Amino acid sequence: MPRDPPSPAPKRHGRGEASRISTFNLALLAVGATVLLVGLFSDLVKRAMLSGPLIALVLGVLLGPQVTGLLDPARWGEESLLLEQAARLTVAMSLMGIAMRLSGPYFRRNTRSLAVVLVPLMVAMWLVTGLLAFWILGVPIWVAMLVGAVLTPTDPVVASSIVQGSVAQRCIPARVRNFLSAESGANDGLAYPLVFLAVLMLERPAAEALPHWLLHTLLWEVGAAVILGAALGYVAGLLLRWGRAHHTDTGTSLLVYSLALTLTVLGATKLAGTDGLLAVFVAGLLFSRTISAEDEKREENIQEAINNFFLLPVFVLLGLALPWREWAELGWRGPALAVAVLLLRRLPAYMALSPLMHPVRDLRETVFLGWFGPIGVAALFYANLSLHETPTNLAWTAGSLVICASVLAHGVTAKPMTQWLGRGSRP
Repeated sequence: MPRDPPSPAPKRHGRGEASRISTFNLALLAVGATVLLVGLFSDLVKRAMLSGPLIALVLGVLLGPQVTGLLDPARWGEESLLLEQAARLTVAMSLMGIAMRLSGPYFRRNTRSLAVVLVPLMVAMWLVTGLLAFWILGVPIWVAMLVGAVLTPTDPVVASSIVQGSVAQRCIPARVRNFLSAESGANDGLAYPLVFLAVLMLERPAAEALPHWLLHTLLWEVGAAVILGAALGYVAGLLLRWGRAHHTDTGTSLLVYSLALTLTVLGATKLAGTDGLLAVFVAGLLFSRTISAEDEKREENIQEAINNFFLLPVFVLLGLALPWREWAELGWRGPALAVAVLLLRRLPAYMALSPLMHPVRDLRETVFLGWFGPIGVAALFYANLSLHETPTNLAWTAGSLVICASVLAHGVTAKPMTQWLGRGSRP
């Protein structure tokens, strides 16, 4: 009689696959433990004049290929694409939280003051940073202006960590906290045309680049992003009101609803080829019209936790991927650029323009807001985006160095500067 075929041997993971699984689990352990411990000991961390991003960045360096070699993002796929998408998602979540916390009426009441920080101040930060890169690094002017554009936006993720928490609420007036949040929320998306102006000038003759920038980048990629974001935010608000009117329990799922809206806008704008970050912020402003005062308070507390959840992993990832060899090739010019950018990129222009900003009422507040224009996840996004759009990697090399310098400088000075402001600022 014919024998039954032998049972197939159980599948075993090969060494390579087992190694990848172990690496993935180690990454989960490191990121999860960091979020957990920073959350549990947040007061102790702040008393030690540290910050969550700084701790996450150092952890990434320690786990990375230059120290222990336990984690190497180069083995996970294209490193720059991983950083770009992680930063894009992190910034988008923060932008939605800021938009929902401040809402449209805040922007209407402070239109003139916000116009100052979003036009002349932003252009000044771009020009100063670009010219510093041109002078210190000795690179072609439009390569330098690309570096300047990448480092222009005030990071909403790191800025949120500065203006949130019990110490910030006690020492920083609400109008100052809200003004910094509003600026950092709006100027991330508006950095997009500055980045692509430099990209186009590097790729094409000026006679071809400028018309393309005006017609395609400004009118379509930026203009359509505003319209698409507004439409999606408005429709999402209508659906939420409809659900509440029909006694659907949407109150407890407001966080999930806002996260889903963020992902929807990001996906839609990517397919349409428009500025996704700006669209998310606009969508949040329109959607915030449906939020009650009770929802707003609950949303602020939840968004602080969500901000930390997304913020810390992206800085661990940055620590893993830092370009140490390229930094060494910059020599003394790299640290010189970082120091010059931190001191000159924002503070002088802010002090000159502060009389035009209604929420800023005295010298202490001017110095505080002029110093705390952190460079972080938004710059990380644009730096890695530039790697796919241009043949130069200088925006990533110099940008990542300045980001690390900003995380260190702003993280260490956050507590003393906040306390200094609290001793003399008016309510």
